[in-house]
Amino acid sequence: MLKKIMRVIFGIFGGIIGYNLVYVFSLASDYKFSWQNWNDLFLTTQFLGIVIGTATGFFLIYYILERSLSLIAGFEIKLKEITWKKIIIGIIGLIIGLIFGAIINFVFSIPKIPRVGMPIQILINVTFTYMGFALALNREKDISKFLFDSSKNSMEYMQNKNSSSDKILDTSVIIDGRIYDICKTDFIEGKLIIPEFVLEELRHIADSSDALKRNRGRRGLDILKKMQNTAKIDVKIVEKDFEEIAEVDSKLVRLAQIIDAKILTNDYNLNKVADLQGVVVLNINELANAVKPVVLPGEEMDVKVIKKGKEDGQGVAYLDDGTMIVIEEGVKYMGDNISVLVTSVLQTAAGRMIFAKPKVNENAM
Repeated sequence: MLKKIMRVIFGIFGGIIGYNLVYVFSLASDYKFSWQNWNDLFLTTQFLGIVIGTATGFFLIYYILERSLSLIAGFEIKLKEITWKKIIIGIIGLIIGLIFGAIINFVFSIPKIPRVGMPIQILINVTFTYMGFALALNREKDISKFLFDSSKNSMEYMQNKNSSSDKILDTSVIIDGRIYDICKTDFIEGKLIIPEFVLEELRHIADSSDALKRNRGRRGLDILKKMQNTAKIDVKIVEKDFEEIAEVDSKLVRLAQIIDAKILTNDYNLNKVADLQGVVVLNINELANAVKPVVLPGEEMDVKVIKKGKEDGQGVAYLDDGTMIVIEEGVKYMGDNISVLVTSVLQTAAGRMIFAKPKVNENAM
């Protein structure tokens, strides 16, 4: 809504400036209005100046301003989240922007420019006021800490700022579902941020014609609903989007950079891309591998052989956490519960793999 209002304002002042520039450059048509020749108005250079000025203000000036602000940091104002702190910070931004606009007008003597001075002066004031308001709200967190948490010393403030606890969830980690159980244990602290573009991707998956994808998407939406209904889990939906960026992974990295947050994911490629751009990533798969019980060579365990291995004579079993156990000469025990001795453990990018041999062979020797 704010963007539309700004476009209209820029369009109006662009039309006024365009009309006056026609007179400044002595291009005005000799025309006197009357009801008999009113349609001739559309053929005058004055009308052409208004049309060009309005279009320039509505499209070009607004586009340039929007691109400039996106370099600082994009934001959108959500009425439902307005607090008294935001109001105070917004007013401060308005005042600072207005002061800068007044300084520009004074230094360059904008009001003294013939005919177009007043419209340009108003346009500059509106532009700097908007920029001050936008920048203040975008940096609300820092300004709020500076103004309302002055009792904290600067060292504590910098430590808190550098150790952001906000985490952005991507689509894979929501669909996976383990994040809900982890959050219930209180090992994850801070806000869990769900970008609107991630929700949109979940909806597309849930509406897919492929049954498997559709079930995964619906599972993700169900997990997200359970998290929102759990009091101890702080979930926040962020409507920020980056229309100029096509890839969802790139949008996640950009958002994490802007709000200084970490990314929670299961996606190996996103993990690498985020690392390269200096964004901290928390990978649920790495966490799962880290908390698996430590198994040492020579240790005994009871397993059930459920299928053949890739090599001749090998049998395969699994632990409760999904760890694969490759058993030497285990194919002969297919479907049986046997005791095995661990011979070695291999850690791979996909997880951990345990190699073992039947204990009965050890006894026989």
